[in-house]
Amino acid sequence: MTQVTFDELRSRLAAVLNAAGLAPEDAELCARIHAESTRDGVVSHGIGRIPRFVDYLNKGWVDPAARLSLVQRLGALEVFDGHFGIGVRHALDATKRAMELASEHGMGLVAVRNTTHWMRGGSYGWHAVERGYAAIMWTNTESCMPAWGAASQSIGNNPLVMAVPAEQGPMVLDMAMSQFSYGKLNSLALAGESLPVDGGFDQAGQLSRDPGAIAESRRLLPAGYWKGSGLAMLLDVMAALLSQGNPTHHIDTLGRGSGGGASQVFLVFDPRKLAGLEACNALVEGLASHLADAVPVDAGRPPRWPGQSTGNRRHADTDSLLDVPDDLWQAVLALPR
Repeated sequence: MTQVTFDELRSRLAAVLNAAGLAPEDAELCARIHAESTRDGVVSHGIGRIPRFVDYLNKGWVDPAARLSLVQRLGALEVFDGHFGIGVRHALDATKRAMELASEHGMGLVAVRNTTHWMRGGSYGWHAVERGYAAIMWTNTESCMPAWGAASQSIGNNPLVMAVPAEQGPMVLDMAMSQFSYGKLNSLALAGESLPVDGGFDQAGQLSRDPGAIAESRRLLPAGYWKGSGLAMLLDVMAALLSQGNPTHHIDTLGRGSGGGASQVFLVFDPRKLAGLEACNALVEGLASHLADAVPVDAGRPPRWPGQSTGNRRHADTDSLLDVPDDLWQAVLALPR
């Protein structure tokens, strides 16, 4: 592992993205989001996505100048077209607009079509809860996982984000519909580690905990087997319906790389219009107390709520050193800046 500070990582990524064609403001924004993901422990969608993002920019699959344009406004629901612009920029702008609508109506829904990979979906859940909003967000993707009962890739893993604010630490769930993402498989394979539970099928069609074998077969296991498969399909159709955009099987035909042409939904609630932020605090405090009373399977690893460990990382000293895989750091150093 290479150790770097948060600011060193952010600065390096900003220089690389600026050289790749992003305006300085966008380069700084994307660099911060990727650095935060790396700091939060999601290396695969932090620094790990930078070489691929630069490649997509070079191929013209991402238009760095594109901005969201309004398609339709229906009170608390708005639809925008992303014109294949920067996924991170679009997702943050959509989250901000959904928060504005929620402040006015109690809830706001922004749907975006023709956007590109939003990188780590949890970034936008954290953006909302750290400003006192609750959120449900999701995206569809290209086919990268077999539907339950299929041997070939036929559905997206369609990440889902849910978030509830609380002073003691918000609850933030960020999950793909696959048991493990490709990013997680790659990071575990590089570390020489096995999966804790079955994560997919090997080339022989057998359930496996070998991340390399699953990545090679491209047969991810849907989370919850048929349940995750069904949920992935409905998230796909709902995202395409609300954004009037592409479902997974249309994204497959576009040929613009992972996430190119995706449909996304940003549903945000303002608790201040409901029972108040105090109610959110009470709910999370009550859950924390309830979990503390639970008997852990492993005495050294008590159960925790989604986002608990990430919240601790987000409040760490910015001068602390981050562990970055050597190969990723060298790949970023090799990019023009």
